[in-house]
Amino acid sequence: MSLNPTGTIIQTDAEPASQTTLIPHNQQPLVCRTYPSEKQLTKAIENAAAAQEKWARVPLQQRVAIGRRFMEEFGKMRDEIPMELTLQMGRPVSQGTGEVRGTLERAEYMLSIAENALADVSLADTDKPGFKRYIKRTPLGVVLVIAPWNYPYLVMVNSVLPALIAGNTVIVKPSPQTPLAAERFALAFHNAGVPKDALQVIHLSPELTTMAVKNPLVDFVAFTGSVAGGRAVDIAAAEAQGFKGVGLELGGKDPAYVRADADLDYTVAELVDGAMFNSGQSCCAIERIYVHESIYDDFVTEFVELTKKYRLGDPTEPQHNLGPVCSVASAERIRKQVTAAVLAGAKALIPEDLFPAARPGTAFVAPQVLVDVDHTMEIMMEETFGPVIGIQKVASDVEAIALMNDSPYGLTASIWTNAAANPESQEAFLGMADELHTGTVFLNRCDYLDPALAWTGVKNSGRGVSLSKFGYDQLTRAKSVHMKIKTA
Repeated sequence: MSLNPTGTIIQTDAEPASQTTLIPHNQQPLVCRTYPSEKQLTKAIENAAAAQEKWARVPLQQRVAIGRRFMEEFGKMRDEIPMELTLQMGRPVSQGTGEVRGTLERAEYMLSIAENALADVSLADTDKPGFKRYIKRTPLGVVLVIAPWNYPYLVMVNSVLPALIAGNTVIVKPSPQTPLAAERFALAFHNAGVPKDALQVIHLSPELTTMAVKNPLVDFVAFTGSVAGGRAVDIAAAEAQGFKGVGLELGGKDPAYVRADADLDYTVAELVDGAMFNSGQSCCAIERIYVHESIYDDFVTEFVELTKKYRLGDPTEPQHNLGPVCSVASAERIRKQVTAAVLAGAKALIPEDLFPAARPGTAFVAPQVLVDVDHTMEIMMEETFGPVIGIQKVASDVEAIALMNDSPYGLTASIWTNAAANPESQEAFLGMADELHTGTVFLNRCDYLDPALAWTGVKNSGRGVSLSKFGYDQLTRAKSVHMKIKTA
Protein backbone atom coordinates (compact mmCIF):
# COMPACT_ATOMS: atom_id res chain seq x y z
CA MET A 1 0.00 0.00 0.00
CA SER A 2 1.32 3.46 -0.88
CA LEU A 3 0.15 7.08 -0.72
CA ASN A 4 0.48 8.96 -4.00
CA PRO A 5 1.12 12.75 -4.17
CA THR A 6 -2.56 13.64 -4.38
CA GLY A 7 -3.21 11.86 -1.11
CA THR A 8 -5.11 8.89 -2.45
CA ILE A 9 -4.18 5.43 -1.21
CA ILE A 10 -3.04 3.00 -3.90
CA GLN A 11 -3.46 -0.63 -2.85
CA THR A 12 -0.52 -2.57 -4.28
CA ASP A 13 -0.73 -5.73 -2.21
CA ALA A 14 -4.01 -7.00 -3.67
CA GLU A 15 -4.94 -8.31 -7.10
CA PRO A 16 -6.44 -6.42 -8.81
CA ALA A 17 -5.18 -3.20 -7.25
CA SER A 18 -7.47 -0.45 -6.02
CA GLN A 19 -7.45 3.18 -4.95
CA THR A 20 -9.11 4.96 -2.04
CA THR A 21 -9.89 8.68 -2.21
CA LEU A 22 -9.29 10.57 1.04
CA ILE A 23 -11.37 13.62 1.98
CA PRO A 24 -8.77 16.42 2.14
CA HIS A 25 -10.10 18.30 5.17
CA ASN A 26 -10.38 15.30 7.50
CA GLN A 27 -8.31 12.58 5.76
CA GLN A 28 -11.16 10.07 6.01
CA PRO A 29 -11.86 7.58 3.19
CA LEU A 30 -14.52 8.71 0.74
CA VAL A 31 -14.73 6.12 -2.04
CA CYS A 32 -12.75 3.14 -3.27
CA ARG A 33 -12.36 2.05 -6.88
CA THR A 34 -10.89 -1.19 -8.23
CA TYR A 35 -8.56 -1.18 -11.23
CA PRO A 36 -9.25 -3.45 -14.19
CA SER A 37 -6.98 -6.31 -15.11
CA GLU A 38 -4.75 -5.86 -18.15
CA LYS A 39 -7.11 -8.07 -20.12
CA GLN A 40 -10.13 -6.00 -19.08
CA LEU A 41 -8.36 -2.76 -20.04
CA THR A 42 -7.43 -4.12 -23.45
CA LYS A 43 -11.03 -5.21 -24.04
CA ALA A 44 -12.34 -1.76 -23.05
CA ILE A 45 -10.03 -0.09 -25.57
CA GLU A 46 -11.10 -2.56 -28.26
CA ASN A 47 -14.73 -1.74 -27.49
CA ALA A 48 -13.97 1.96 -27.81
CA ALA A 49 -12.33 1.40 -31.21
CA ALA A 50 -15.30 -0.65 -32.45
CA ALA A 51 -17.76 1.95 -31.17
CA GLN A 52 -15.87 4.74 -32.89
CA GLU A 53 -16.65 3.42 -36.35
CA LYS A 54 -20.38 3.59 -35.58
CA TRP A 55 -20.22 6.88 -33.68
CA ALA A 56 -18.36 8.61 -36.53
CA ARG A 57 -21.24 7.73 -38.86
CA VAL A 58 -23.73 9.59 -36.68
CA PRO A 59 -24.39 12.88 -38.53
CA LEU A 60 -22.63 15.89 -37.04
CA GLN A 61 -25.90 17.74 -36.41
CA GLN A 62 -27.15 14.76 -34.42
CA ARG A 63 -23.95 14.63 -32.37
CA VAL A 64 -24.31 18.34 -31.64
CA ALA A 65 -27.92 17.75 -30.55
CA ILE A 66 -26.69 15.04 -28.18
CA GLY A 67 -24.15 17.55 -26.87
CA ARG A 68 -26.96 19.97 -26.08
CA ARG A 69 -28.86 17.24 -24.28
CA PHE A 70 -25.70 16.62 -22.28
CA MET A 71 -25.86 20.24 -21.15
CA GLU A 72 -29.43 19.69 -19.97
CA GLU A 73 -28.51 16.49 -18.13
CA PHE A 74 -25.44 18.06 -16.53
CA GLY A 75 -27.46 21.10 -15.52
CA LYS A 76 -29.85 18.85 -13.61
CA MET A 77 -26.91 17.83 -11.40
CA ARG A 78 -25.94 21.35 -10.37
CA ASP A 79 -27.25 20.97 -6.81
CA GLU A 80 -25.38 17.71 -6.15
CA ILE A 81 -22.01 18.66 -7.60
CA PRO A 82 -20.66 21.32 -5.17
CA MET A 83 -20.62 19.16 -2.03
CA GLU A 84 -19.44 16.11 -3.94
CA LEU A 85 -16.54 18.18 -5.31
CA THR A 86 -15.74 19.55 -1.87
CA LEU A 87 -15.46 16.09 -0.38
CA GLN A 88 -13.20 14.92 -3.19
CA MET A 89 -10.76 17.80 -3.59
CA GLY A 90 -11.43 20.33 -0.84
CA ARG A 91 -12.75 23.45 -2.57
CA PRO A 92 -15.22 25.37 -0.36
CA VAL A 93 -18.76 24.26 -1.10
CA SER A 94 -19.83 27.87 -1.58
CA GLN A 95 -17.62 28.02 -4.69
CA GLY A 96 -18.68 24.78 -6.38
CA THR A 97 -21.41 26.27 -8.56
CA GLY A 98 -18.80 28.22 -10.51
CA GLU A 99 -17.38 25.03 -11.97
CA VAL A 100 -20.84 23.92 -13.11
CA ARG A 101 -21.46 27.32 -14.70
CA GLY A 102 -18.05 27.35 -16.42
CA THR A 103 -18.49 23.82 -17.74
CA LEU A 104 -21.80 24.74 -19.33
CA GLU A 105 -20.36 27.96 -20.74
CA ARG A 106 -17.53 26.12 -22.46
CA ALA A 107 -19.84 23.38 -23.72
CA GLU A 108 -22.22 25.96 -25.19
CA TYR A 109 -19.46 27.71 -27.09
CA MET A 110 -17.81 24.56 -28.43
CA LEU A 111 -21.18 23.25 -29.61
CA SER A 112 -22.04 26.58 -31.22
CA ILE A 113 -18.94 26.53 -33.43
CA ALA A 114 -18.84 22.79 -34.14
CA GLU A 115 -20.46 22.78 -37.56
CA ASN A 116 -18.27 25.59 -38.87
CA ALA A 117 -15.09 24.28 -37.23
CA LEU A 118 -15.62 20.78 -38.64
CA ALA A 119 -16.97 21.82 -42.05
CA ASP A 120 -15.19 20.89 -45.26
CA VAL A 121 -12.77 23.54 -46.50
CA SER A 122 -13.80 24.29 -50.08
CA LEU A 123 -11.23 25.29 -52.68
CA ALA A 124 -13.84 26.06 -55.32
CA ASP A 125 -12.57 29.59 -55.86
CA THR A 126 -9.25 28.23 -57.15
CA ASP A 127 -10.42 24.96 -58.73
CA LYS A 128 -9.54 24.53 -62.40
CA PRO A 129 -12.38 23.63 -64.80
CA GLY A 130 -13.33 19.99 -64.38
CA PHE A 131 -11.76 19.70 -60.94
CA LYS A 132 -13.11 19.79 -57.41
CA ARG A 133 -10.93 19.89 -54.31
CA TYR A 134 -11.68 20.20 -50.64
CA ILE A 135 -10.25 19.34 -47.22
CA LYS A 136 -12.22 17.31 -44.69
CA ARG A 137 -11.76 17.19 -40.92
CA THR A 138 -11.95 13.54 -39.88
CA PRO A 139 -11.86 12.06 -36.36
CA LEU A 140 -8.65 10.60 -34.99
CA GLY A 141 -10.26 7.49 -33.48
CA VAL A 142 -9.92 6.67 -29.79
CA VAL A 143 -8.89 9.58 -27.54
CA LEU A 144 -7.51 8.90 -24.06
CA VAL A 145 -8.15 11.82 -21.70
CA ILE A 146 -6.02 11.81 -18.53
CA ALA A 147 -7.79 14.34 -16.33
CA PRO A 148 -6.65 16.21 -13.19
CA TRP A 149 -8.43 16.78 -9.88
CA ASN A 150 -8.22 20.56 -9.39
CA TYR A 151 -10.97 21.51 -11.88
CA PRO A 152 -12.16 18.10 -13.07
CA TYR A 153 -15.29 19.15 -14.95
CA LEU A 154 -13.73 22.20 -16.56
CA VAL A 155 -10.77 20.23 -17.85
CA MET A 156 -12.83 17.28 -19.03
CA VAL A 157 -15.21 19.45 -21.02
CA ASN A 158 -12.25 21.03 -22.81
CA SER A 159 -11.34 17.75 -24.47
CA VAL A 160 -14.09 15.17 -23.97
CA LEU A 161 -16.91 17.18 -25.52
CA PRO A 162 -15.10 18.33 -28.69
CA ALA A 163 -13.57 14.87 -29.13
CA LEU A 164 -17.01 13.27 -29.11
CA ILE A 165 -18.59 15.94 -31.30
CA ALA A 166 -15.78 15.48 -33.83
CA GLY A 167 -16.61 11.75 -34.06
CA ASN A 168 -13.99 10.25 -31.77
CA THR A 169 -14.69 7.90 -28.90
CA VAL A 170 -13.18 8.74 -25.52
CA ILE A 171 -11.71 6.92 -22.56
CA VAL A 172 -11.36 9.10 -19.46
CA LYS A 173 -8.75 8.18 -16.88
CA PRO A 174 -9.65 10.50 -13.97
CA SER A 175 -7.43 11.54 -11.12
CA PRO A 176 -7.84 9.17 -8.16
CA GLN A 177 -8.71 12.27 -6.13
CA THR A 178 -11.89 12.98 -8.16
CA PRO A 179 -13.28 9.67 -9.42
CA LEU A 180 -16.90 10.67 -8.82
CA ALA A 181 -16.60 13.75 -11.03
CA ALA A 182 -15.63 11.69 -14.06
CA GLU A 183 -18.36 9.15 -13.40
CA ARG A 184 -20.99 11.85 -13.07
CA PHE A 185 -19.71 13.60 -16.20
CA ALA A 186 -19.98 10.40 -18.22
CA LEU A 187 -23.44 9.70 -16.80
CA ALA A 188 -24.70 13.02 -18.16
CA PHE A 189 -23.38 12.13 -21.61
CA HIS A 190 -24.85 8.62 -21.47
CA ASN A 191 -28.23 10.01 -20.42
CA ALA A 192 -27.99 12.38 -23.38
CA GLY A 193 -27.52 9.52 -25.85
CA VAL A 194 -23.77 8.85 -26.12
CA PRO A 195 -23.26 5.05 -26.29
CA LYS A 196 -21.59 3.48 -23.26
CA ASP A 197 -18.58 2.23 -25.25
CA ALA A 198 -18.15 5.62 -26.93
CA LEU A 199 -17.40 7.25 -23.57
CA GLN A 200 -15.87 5.15 -20.82
CA VAL A 201 -14.43 6.09 -17.44
CA ILE A 202 -11.67 3.72 -16.38
CA HIS A 203 -9.74 4.10 -13.12
CA LEU A 204 -6.12 3.14 -13.68
CA SER A 205 -2.89 2.71 -11.78
CA PRO A 206 0.22 4.43 -13.19
CA GLU A 207 1.30 1.13 -14.76
CA LEU A 208 -2.07 0.57 -16.41
CA THR A 209 -2.12 4.17 -17.59
CA THR A 210 1.18 3.60 -19.38
CA MET A 211 -0.28 0.45 -20.91
CA ALA A 212 -3.29 2.40 -22.18
CA VAL A 213 -1.11 5.15 -23.66
CA LYS A 214 0.94 2.53 -25.51
CA ASN A 215 -2.07 0.59 -26.83
CA PRO A 216 -2.01 0.83 -30.65
CA LEU A 217 -5.78 1.41 -30.76
CA VAL A 218 -5.42 4.66 -28.78
CA ASP A 219 -4.88 7.36 -31.39
CA PHE A 220 -4.46 10.49 -29.25
CA VAL A 221 -3.72 11.26 -25.60
CA ALA A 222 -4.88 14.49 -23.93
CA PHE A 223 -3.03 14.89 -20.63
CA THR A 224 -3.44 17.62 -18.01
CA GLY A 225 -1.17 17.51 -14.99
CA SER A 226 2.40 17.89 -13.84
CA VAL A 227 5.50 18.32 -16.00
CA ALA A 228 6.83 14.98 -14.77
CA GLY A 229 3.53 13.27 -15.56
CA GLY A 230 3.40 14.87 -19.00
CA ARG A 231 6.93 13.78 -19.78
CA ALA A 232 6.09 10.20 -18.76
CA VAL A 233 3.04 10.20 -21.05
CA ASP A 234 5.04 11.65 -23.93
CA ILE A 235 7.76 9.02 -23.54
CA ALA A 236 5.21 6.20 -23.36
CA ALA A 237 3.48 7.47 -26.51
CA ALA A 238 6.81 7.70 -28.33
CA GLU A 239 7.63 4.12 -27.37
CA ALA A 240 4.29 2.85 -28.69
CA GLN A 241 3.70 1.41 -32.14
CA GLY A 242 2.98 4.04 -34.75
CA PHE A 243 2.98 7.79 -34.15
CA LYS A 244 0.09 8.94 -31.99
CA GLY A 245 -0.55 12.53 -31.03
CA VAL A 246 -0.17 13.86 -27.50
CA GLY A 247 -1.61 17.08 -26.10
CA LEU A 248 0.02 18.27 -22.88
CA GLU A 249 -1.36 20.93 -20.54
CA LEU A 250 1.19 21.10 -17.78
CA GLY A 251 2.33 23.44 -15.02
CA GLY A 252 2.46 27.19 -14.74
CA LYS A 253 4.20 29.87 -12.73
CA ASP A 254 1.98 32.63 -14.01
CA PRO A 255 3.20 36.19 -13.51
CA ALA A 256 1.38 39.50 -13.14
CA TYR A 257 2.88 42.93 -13.72
CA VAL A 258 1.25 45.94 -12.06
CA ARG A 259 2.18 49.18 -13.85
CA ALA A 260 2.35 52.57 -12.16
CA ASP A 261 -1.05 53.71 -13.46
CA ALA A 262 -3.01 50.58 -12.49
CA ASP A 263 -6.35 50.98 -10.70
CA LEU A 264 -4.97 49.86 -7.35
CA ASP A 265 -8.16 48.80 -5.53
CA TYR A 266 -9.44 46.82 -8.52
CA THR A 267 -6.06 45.25 -9.27
CA VAL A 268 -5.36 44.16 -5.71
CA ALA A 269 -8.77 42.49 -5.38
CA GLU A 270 -8.39 40.66 -8.69
CA LEU A 271 -4.87 39.47 -7.97
CA VAL A 272 -5.63 38.29 -4.44
CA ASP A 273 -8.46 36.22 -5.88
CA GLY A 274 -6.24 35.03 -8.74
CA ALA A 275 -3.64 33.84 -6.26
CA MET A 276 -5.87 32.40 -3.54
CA PHE A 277 -8.98 30.97 -5.22
CA ASN A 278 -9.13 27.17 -4.98
CA SER A 279 -6.24 27.52 -2.52
CA GLY A 280 -4.01 28.51 -5.43
CA GLN A 281 -4.50 25.11 -7.08
CA SER A 282 -4.95 26.25 -10.65
CA CYS A 283 -2.53 25.85 -13.52
CA CYS A 284 -3.15 29.52 -14.35
CA ALA A 285 -3.26 30.88 -10.80
CA ILE A 286 -1.21 33.99 -10.13
CA GLU A 287 2.03 32.73 -8.56
CA ARG A 288 4.33 35.76 -8.78
CA ILE A 289 3.70 39.50 -8.99
CA TYR A 290 5.95 42.32 -10.16
CA VAL A 291 4.91 45.81 -9.07
CA HIS A 292 6.25 49.17 -10.24
CA GLU A 293 8.31 50.76 -7.50
CA SER A 294 6.17 53.92 -7.40
CA ILE A 295 3.13 52.02 -6.08
CA TYR A 296 4.84 48.99 -4.58
CA ASP A 297 4.36 49.84 -0.89
CA ASP A 298 0.69 50.74 -1.28
CA PHE A 299 0.05 47.63 -3.36
CA VAL A 300 1.65 45.31 -0.81
CA THR A 301 -0.20 46.92 2.10
CA GLU A 302 -3.59 46.51 0.40
CA PHE A 303 -2.77 42.98 -0.76
CA VAL A 304 -1.82 41.86 2.75
CA GLU A 305 -4.89 43.41 4.36
CA LEU A 306 -7.23 41.71 1.91
CA THR A 307 -5.46 38.35 2.27
CA LYS A 308 -5.86 38.49 6.05
CA LYS A 309 -9.65 38.53 5.58
CA TYR A 310 -9.78 35.00 4.19
CA ARG A 311 -11.55 32.40 6.31
CA LEU A 312 -9.71 29.07 6.30
CA GLY A 313 -11.51 26.02 7.57
CA ASP A 314 -13.85 23.11 6.94
CA PRO A 315 -14.85 23.56 3.27
CA THR A 316 -18.25 21.94 3.83
CA GLU A 317 -19.23 24.93 5.98
CA PRO A 318 -20.40 27.91 3.88
CA GLN A 319 -18.68 30.56 6.03
CA HIS A 320 -15.23 29.41 4.87
CA ASN A 321 -13.88 30.74 1.58
CA LEU A 322 -10.49 28.98 1.72
CA GLY A 323 -10.22 25.22 2.08
CA PRO A 324 -7.40 22.70 2.33
CA VAL A 325 -5.07 21.80 -0.48
CA CYS A 326 -5.68 18.36 -1.95
CA SER A 327 -3.44 16.36 0.40
CA VAL A 328 -1.17 16.45 3.41
CA ALA A 329 1.78 15.74 1.12
CA SER A 330 0.97 18.82 -0.97
CA ALA A 331 0.62 20.94 2.16
CA GLU A 332 4.04 19.85 3.41
CA ARG A 333 5.64 20.61 0.05
CA ILE A 334 4.14 24.12 0.01
CA ARG A 335 5.28 24.83 3.58
CA LYS A 336 8.81 23.70 2.71
CA GLN A 337 8.89 26.08 -0.25
CA VAL A 338 7.84 29.00 1.97
CA THR A 339 10.34 28.08 4.67
CA ALA A 340 13.16 27.85 2.11
CA ALA A 341 12.30 31.32 0.79
CA VAL A 342 12.33 32.83 4.28
CA LEU A 343 15.66 31.19 5.05
CA ALA A 344 17.00 32.70 1.82
CA GLY A 345 15.96 36.21 2.85
CA ALA A 346 12.27 36.56 1.97
CA LYS A 347 9.92 38.17 4.48
CA ALA A 348 6.54 36.58 5.29
CA LEU A 349 3.85 39.21 5.92
CA ILE A 350 0.91 37.08 7.12
CA PRO A 351 1.07 35.95 10.77
CA GLU A 352 0.43 32.21 10.90
CA ASP A 353 -1.69 32.51 14.03
CA LEU A 354 -4.40 34.24 12.00
CA PHE A 355 -5.20 30.84 10.50
CA PRO A 356 -5.18 28.25 13.31
CA ALA A 357 -6.61 25.53 11.06
CA ALA A 358 -3.26 25.40 9.22
CA ARG A 359 -1.60 22.86 11.46
CA PRO A 360 1.27 20.54 10.51
CA GLY A 361 0.01 17.09 9.60
CA THR A 362 -3.15 18.51 7.96
CA ALA A 363 -3.91 19.58 4.40
CA PHE A 364 -4.71 23.14 5.52
CA VAL A 365 -2.19 25.76 4.42
CA ALA A 366 -2.39 29.37 5.60
CA PRO A 367 -2.34 32.01 2.87
CA GLN A 368 1.02 33.75 2.74
CA VAL A 369 2.47 36.85 1.08
CA LEU A 370 6.24 37.02 0.64
CA VAL A 371 8.33 40.10 -0.17
CA ASP A 372 12.08 40.60 -0.55
CA VAL A 373 11.97 37.72 -3.01
CA ASP A 374 14.12 37.16 -6.09
CA HIS A 375 14.69 34.60 -8.81
CA THR A 376 17.26 32.62 -6.86
CA MET A 377 14.34 31.34 -4.78
CA GLU A 378 12.20 28.36 -5.77
CA ILE A 379 9.11 30.32 -4.70
CA MET A 380 9.60 32.56 -7.76
CA MET A 381 10.69 29.88 -10.22
CA GLU A 382 8.85 26.61 -9.54
CA GLU A 383 5.13 25.95 -9.36
CA THR A 384 3.73 26.29 -5.83
CA PHE A 385 0.11 25.22 -6.40
CA GLY A 386 -0.90 26.68 -3.07
CA PRO A 387 -2.20 29.92 -1.46
CA VAL A 388 1.19 31.62 -1.50
CA ILE A 389 2.44 34.59 -3.52
CA GLY A 390 5.78 36.34 -3.95
CA ILE A 391 5.77 40.06 -4.76
CA GLN A 392 8.84 41.74 -6.28
CA LYS A 393 9.54 45.42 -6.94
CA VAL A 394 10.54 46.55 -10.46
CA ALA A 395 11.65 49.87 -11.91
CA SER A 396 10.42 49.61 -15.50
CA ASP A 397 8.44 47.71 -18.11
CA VAL A 398 11.70 46.33 -19.47
CA GLU A 399 12.69 44.86 -16.11
CA ALA A 400 9.21 43.42 -15.59
CA ILE A 401 9.14 41.69 -18.98
CA ALA A 402 12.60 40.21 -18.42
CA LEU A 403 11.53 38.76 -15.06
CA MET A 404 8.21 37.48 -16.38
CA ASN A 405 10.03 35.63 -19.15
CA ASP A 406 12.67 34.28 -16.76
CA SER A 407 10.74 31.08 -16.11
CA PRO A 408 10.68 27.48 -17.30
CA TYR A 409 6.90 27.89 -17.74
CA GLY A 410 4.72 29.88 -20.13
CA LEU A 411 0.98 29.38 -19.66
CA THR A 412 -0.49 32.84 -18.97
CA ALA A 413 0.71 36.29 -17.96
CA SER A 414 -1.25 39.39 -17.03
CA ILE A 415 -0.52 43.12 -17.20
CA TRP A 416 -2.44 45.61 -15.10
CA THR A 417 -2.61 49.18 -16.35
CA ASN A 418 -5.20 51.93 -16.86
CA ALA A 419 -5.81 51.43 -20.57
CA ALA A 420 -9.21 53.16 -20.40
CA ALA A 421 -7.81 56.48 -19.19
CA ASN A 422 -4.42 56.30 -20.89
CA PRO A 423 -4.34 55.20 -24.56
CA GLU A 424 -0.54 55.01 -24.36
CA SER A 425 -0.93 52.32 -21.69
CA GLN A 426 -2.89 50.16 -24.08
CA GLU A 427 -0.15 50.61 -26.66
CA ALA A 428 2.42 49.67 -24.05
CA PHE A 429 0.41 46.55 -23.22
CA LEU A 430 0.28 45.49 -26.87
CA GLY A 431 4.03 45.90 -27.16
CA MET A 432 4.65 43.85 -24.03
CA ALA A 433 2.18 41.18 -25.18
CA ASP A 434 4.38 40.58 -28.22
CA GLU A 435 7.44 40.14 -26.01
CA LEU A 436 5.97 37.73 -23.46
CA HIS A 437 6.75 34.02 -23.89
CA THR A 438 3.37 32.64 -22.93
CA GLY A 439 0.24 31.03 -24.32
CA THR A 440 -2.20 33.73 -23.14
CA VAL A 441 -1.68 37.39 -22.26
CA PHE A 442 -4.34 39.17 -20.18
CA LEU A 443 -4.98 42.86 -19.72
CA ASN A 444 -6.57 43.65 -16.33
CA ARG A 445 -7.79 40.12 -15.67
CA CYS A 446 -6.37 36.70 -14.87
CA ASP A 447 -7.12 33.05 -14.12
CA TYR A 448 -9.88 32.74 -16.71
CA LEU A 449 -10.33 30.59 -19.81
CA ASP A 450 -12.39 32.15 -22.60
CA PRO A 451 -13.63 29.21 -24.69
CA ALA A 452 -13.39 31.30 -27.87
CA LEU A 453 -9.63 31.62 -27.38
CA ALA A 454 -7.04 28.89 -27.85
CA TRP A 455 -5.86 27.47 -24.52
CA THR A 456 -2.22 26.66 -25.00
CA GLY A 457 1.20 26.97 -23.38
CA VAL A 458 4.88 27.18 -24.22
CA LYS A 459 8.06 25.85 -22.62
CA ASN A 460 7.30 23.47 -19.71
CA SER A 461 3.64 24.46 -19.75
CA GLY A 462 3.18 21.96 -22.53
CA ARG A 463 2.08 21.81 -26.13
CA GLY A 464 -1.13 21.49 -28.07
CA VAL A 465 -4.42 23.38 -27.92
CA SER A 466 -7.83 23.03 -26.34
CA LEU A 467 -10.95 25.18 -26.71
CA SER A 468 -11.67 27.49 -29.67
CA LYS A 469 -11.70 26.31 -33.27
CA PHE A 470 -8.16 25.07 -32.79
CA GLY A 471 -9.35 22.65 -30.13
CA TYR A 472 -11.30 20.82 -32.84
CA ASP A 473 -8.26 20.90 -35.12
CA GLN A 474 -6.21 19.05 -32.47
CA LEU A 475 -8.83 16.30 -32.22
CA THR A 476 -9.21 15.72 -35.96
CA ARG A 477 -6.94 15.18 -38.94
CA ALA A 478 -7.04 16.79 -42.34
CA LYS A 479 -8.03 14.60 -45.28
CA SER A 480 -7.62 16.08 -48.75
CA VAL A 481 -10.06 15.16 -51.52
CA HIS A 482 -8.82 15.83 -55.07
CA MET A 483 -11.33 15.11 -57.85
CA LYS A 484 -10.70 15.24 -61.59
CA ILE A 485 -14.25 15.06 -62.83
CA LYS A 486 -13.73 15.63 -66.55
CA THR A 487 -11.29 13.15 -68.09
CA ALA A 488 -11.79 14.05 -71.73
